[in-house]
Amino acid sequence: MPETVIQTRKLTKEYVREDYHVFALKEADIEIGRGEFVALMGPSGSGKSTLLHCIAAMDRPTSGEILVLGQDLSSLNERDIAHWRNVHIGFIFQSFNLIPVLSALENVELPLNLTALKKQERREHARNALELVGLGDRLHNLPRQLSGGQEQRVAIARAIVTDPDLILADEPTGNLDAASAQEVLNMLSRLNKEFGKTIVMVTHDPHAARFASKIRYLEKGELLPDGRTPADWNLPAAEATSG
Repeated sequence: MPETVIQTRKLTKEYVREDYHVFALKEADIEIGRGEFVALMGPSGSGKSTLLHCIAAMDRPTSGEILVLGQDLSSLNERDIAHWRNVHIGFIFQSFNLIPVLSALENVELPLNLTALKKQERREHARNALELVGLGDRLHNLPRQLSGGQEQRVAIARAIVTDPDLILADEPTGNLDAASAQEVLNMLSRLNKEFGKTIVMVTHDPHAARFASKIRYLEKGELLPDGRTPADWNLPAAEATSG
């Protein structure tokens, strides 16, 4: 059995608006092992992104327990959380979240500004990350000079430049055409299979879910108890293509 790196117990996130209570997440129990690629699926509003944000310490649960890499996230203050996240988490957003006035290299270098690395070392790490995602020839391009797929690959490079323990992706192909989405999914698959990265990906797309080794389904804030594989869902495991 792989080492457990994410564990929640009765994790709940409740939003209170006057006398109206909404449970975005309700008593969710999940365990994810090191090196797994898990897809979180479910309809809009089912709690997928809320669970991902709690794992990344971008949101605090209302109640329940969450341990990530053995760390009780509820015990950390905001400053400690920011440092912990920068060291251990690489987050990929649906909307890329690149800074438009910075080059690809400068965008990827940003997380390294919080480390003790010297400027030349930061640049070298950022350059290596961009080369890994196939953008070694786009180092100095601004986001507006890149395609959507290339922008998301820059975002992936930014997520992996600190060599994080976990890669968390929130609908990483949601804004991409089919060809660009395939490139991004191939890259995530490679990071998982070749580099052993633990990946948790929120998606509503069955094609994207094929790249995962396990699927967990959420509905109305509740995490269904099974952890079936793509084959169990009649989703044959995807095979990455070159290019």
